[in-house]
Amino acid sequence: MDPLLVEQKNEITSHAIYRMLSQTIRDPHNRDILRQISDEEQKHYQTLKGLTGQDVRPNRFRVVFFYVIIRLFGLTFGVKLLEKGEENAVDVYSHLKVDHPQVAELVQDEESHEERLIEMIDEEKLNYIGSIVLGLNDALVELTGALAGFTFAFQNARLIAVTGLITGISASLSMASSEYLSTIQETGDRDRSLKSALYTGLAYVLTVVVLILPFLLLANPFISLSISLVAAVLIIFIFNYYISVAKDTPFRRRFLEMTLISLGVSGISFLIGMLVKTVFGIEV
Repeated sequence: MDPLLVEQKNEITSHAIYRMLSQTIRDPHNRDILRQISDEEQKHYQTLKGLTGQDVRPNRFRVVFFYVIIRLFGLTFGVKLLEKGEENAVDVYSHLKVDHPQVAELVQDEESHEERLIEMIDEEKLNYIGSIVLGLNDALVELTGALAGFTFAFQNARLIAVTGLITGISASLSMASSEYLSTIQETGDRDRSLKSALYTGLAYVLTVVVLILPFLLLANPFISLSISLVAAVLIIFIFNYYISVAKDTPFRRRFLEMTLISLGVSGISFLIGMLVKTVFGIEV
């Protein structure tokens, strides 16, 4: 397919996505900038239309996809993900401008989008990402380790689930309290401290629910533990991918670090569970 037509379709699709975004956010400053970028994308489309002499329609699936992504993961993540596609457009235009000098302006526009978007966006939850990381990391490391130890010591899925739930909820309250005290001592801001504690506690509790669910649904504790460990790796993958896109941080190293720590603690705890069961002769 003609690369000009491909990029023409991408531009009208981006125009539709940015227009949709401008209609879904409340902040007037952000809304105005999104509308401006939407207008630029439409201008790019018209430039390419002048070269191809054809009309093309937006990719409706892509528009709906980004609408869902933004609703689920927030404006920052959705826009940054969209901008990764814009980076490909810059490469394509750099080659096309040799034969079509008209696209030189498009290269400059595309390269300026990301910087403007980064300056524009200010989502509350990204300001508390440290608190979310704290709750998520602690829940993954502590609970995967605890569940592994409980699995061999008890070998009873229901008992493991109840014990893990009590352990997890107690730990989440402890973590939230510690985060509140730490933040208020550091900032003196009561509202910020409460929000930090809330984000930490919620991240912890949601992780606990996901990890314990297999033990509530299945009778075999070893299969349940395997599913919980897979769920833990998926949580680590999704969260680190989110952070890598929204915050422009390296993905692979953070993902491998968190995965190795969580699985390593689980393995050690499983061995401790075996030792405790053997030494104390526990039978459940």
